Amino acid sequence: MRSILPQELHGEIPVGFNTAGHVAHLNLRSQYHPYKYIIAQVIIDKNPSIRTVINKTDNVGTESEFRTFAYEVLAGPDDMLVEVSEAGCVFKFDYSKVYWNTKLGTEHQRITALFKPGEVVADVMAGIGPFAAPAGKKGVFVWANDKNPESYRYLEEAIRRNKVSEFVKPFNYDGHDFIKTAADLVLEASQRGDCAVVKPAKVPRSAPPESRPRPVQVPVPPTISHFVMNLPASALEFLHNYKGVYSGQEKLFAPHTGTRLPMVHAHCFAVKADDATAFNDICQRIYNEVGVRLQPGDADIDGQVTIHEVRDVAPAKRMFCASFRLPPEVAFAPRK
Repeated sequence: MRSILPQELHGEIPVGFNTAGHVAHLNLRSQYHPYKYIIAQVIIDKNPSIRTVINKTDNVGTESEFRTFAYEVLAGPDDMLVEVSEAGCVFKFDYSKVYWNTKLGTEHQRITALFKPGEVVADVMAGIGPFAAPAGKKGVFVWANDKNPESYRYLEEAIRRNKVSEFVKPFNYDGHDFIKTAADLVLEASQRGDCAVVKPAKVPRSAPPESRPRPVQVPVPPTISHFVMNLPASALEFLHNYKGVYSGQEKLFAPHTGTRLPMVHAHCFAVKADDATAFNDICQRIYNEVGVRLQPGDADIDGQVTIHEVRDVAPAKRMFCASFRLPPEVAFAPRK
């Protein structure tokens, strides 16, 4: 085999690859295209869990608003129905019809760790539920939305499979519309007295009835604590929709109550530059949408935004998450 490989391919395969279940996903540079079938076969030979190797043939987020991509099969069957496990949850989906990136597992867990049981999270671009299902497992209410009908279908399946239907509610809205309506939907649910019914752990049948714990009812609170926007190519362009989400509802929040306005977590891309340049660019883009100037810093301090680097995406691009408390002049603005 080494005799037919070019010198740069001797030894380990000089390309990284992402995985989703039994599928290895390549994004080969042009210089490796003549050897793509050899590379794919080596990956299968060296990775027993991999049965199919594909190569992306277009740009995610450019050709499809749902972040799906065209691909070619380099080795194995054209079988894109995969099953993955993450954060104690199992997801089964058609990898060719929805967005999934295993490399974001750490970011999913970082954001989910910020949620407290009993809070409400509005996941605007939820995909198949990598934030929603684990959050539901820990007793967080999640209003989970995705515009892609296929993502919505697999999100429903993930909710059932991971037994989080008491806490996670799926929606199939456009993200712009979902932001504008989610706060009202949550408030209405709270006013109706909606709640999750949590069954107690199993007890022996021999235990007397009076000693058996009863189901616990967890009420839906009236306000959203977090908005998650994991659509880095364009999430910042959705921020103007927050203007007026709590118009006329000032009494739900401090200083009238102990509740603070929601935290927004917006994923985004920025050109690869020094942090100060990248951060200023992100803050300017936020300002362009909401009309409020935020400074890099601590998201828990009014007027500041925490900008967390998620990962390098390409030689000239990095992915960040901008987290900030929704300013009152945005949240309480008159609705248009």
